[in-house]
Formats: sequence, structure tokens, C-alpha cells
Amino acid sequence: MIGTVLPAEVAAVSVFGDLPPDQDGGLFPAETAAIARAVARRRDEFTTVRLCARRAMAELGLPPVPLVPGKRGAVSWPEGVTGSMTHCAGFRAAAVARTEVATSLGIDAEPNLPLPDGVLDSVSLPGERARLTELARQRPDVHWDRLLFSAKEAVFKTWYPLTRRELDFAEAELDFDPGAGTFSARLLVPGPEVAGHRHSTFPGRWTVGRGFVLTAIALPGEPDSRSAPGRPDRTA
Repeated sequence: MIGTVLPAEVAAVSVFGDLPPDQDGGLFPAETAAIARAVARRRDEFTTVRLCARRAMAELGLPPVPLVPGKRGAVSWPEGVTGSMTHCAGFRAAAVARTEVATSLGIDAEPNLPLPDGVLDSVSLPGERARLTELARQRPDVHWDRLLFSAKEAVFKTWYPLTRRELDFAEAELDFDPGAGTFSARLLVPGPEVAGHRHSTFPGRWTVGRGFVLTAIALPGEPDSRSAPGRPDRTA
């Protein structure tokens, strides 16, 4: 499902629910240690999303490796590889690409439900909130406040591996195209510079289905993107 909003060369695997903990070899010792004190729900989602990531890596011909969370949960992917993982109640997904295809990836999944009271004001800018009413008129099947939150999470996941710095919700302004299933995130702080090119805007795609909103950003590894979005992922 997440693969439909990613370039074709990005390997993506998603599941609805959790995989058996011993499937695909389970966790590496370093991963097990990272969640030794976690509650059962957290262990399940942690395990499943890593199994998804290793399946995606296998599709690219890459061997399985430990994916241990660091600061802000960021994973150190193997050299020449970038990736992103996401989980929410009932859904887990991972996307992996070689860095010549994507400089950085950010994916996020959320339930297609309204945000809790008070959250929207803390994660959005006035201009973004002003546009939500019109977006809801055009696509009433989408909870746009939740989609906005999801897209900002995807922005952060794309940003952080390139900068290792925090990015506040108010430091990126998003604009959505409800018909094309795309969005654009304009950074309100200096963007990351990669290979001499400064990224001041993160282009993304979104979709909704089966009770979830999904967002994805894939910064191209070269100035000319190599493929169009639309690769269906392997969903268990």
C-alpha cells in the first residue's frame, strides 16, 4: 500500500497487523536489547516493522542487518542505503532505497481519523489550517488534519538523517493537491545541502485507504528523478 506513493526503485513492504516474532529470523541481539524494557505492544510493532524493512532490503539484494534506533528513533542504515519505517495501530510499513535512487526517505501512516482536540493548533501554521476547510469540501473522505500531521512526520523523517537536527512543526509549510495526491513541504529554515544542491522544498505524495492515511517523501539521489511514483508494495 505504501509503495503506491513511492518511486518504482524504492522497495516497500507493508502489513496489516503483526508478523510472528520468529518469522524471517526475528530480531538481532542488539535490537532485542533496545526494547528489553518495552511493553508487549511496543515490542510487537518494533519487531514487525523491522521484518518489513529486512524484506524490503532483500528485494534490493541486501543482506539483513540490525536496525537499532538511535536519537529520535533514527536508524543507521548500511552505507549506500536509505530507508524509513512507520507503524500505527493495525499497520506497519518500511521503505528502502539505494542512495543513488533516493537521498533520503520519509514515510508515515496514521489512522484516517480526526486528530485529538488541541493537537492541530500545535502542529500546523495558520495558513495550513485555513486551507483545510476547502480540502475537506473537495475530499470529504479524508481527515485532512490527520493527513497534515502525517505529512509533517514524513518531512521530519526525511530531514533528520540529512541534518541530525530537530525540525519544528512550524518550520515547514505544507500545501496539498487533493486531486493529484501530492503535497509540497516548503522549509522555512535553510534546507539540507546534498551533493551541492540545497533542498528548500520536499515534494511528497499521499493516499488514503483501508482506514489509513499514508504519506511519503523520496528526495531523488540525482537532480533528475529516475522514475514516476506508482510501485505497488508487497503487502502481507
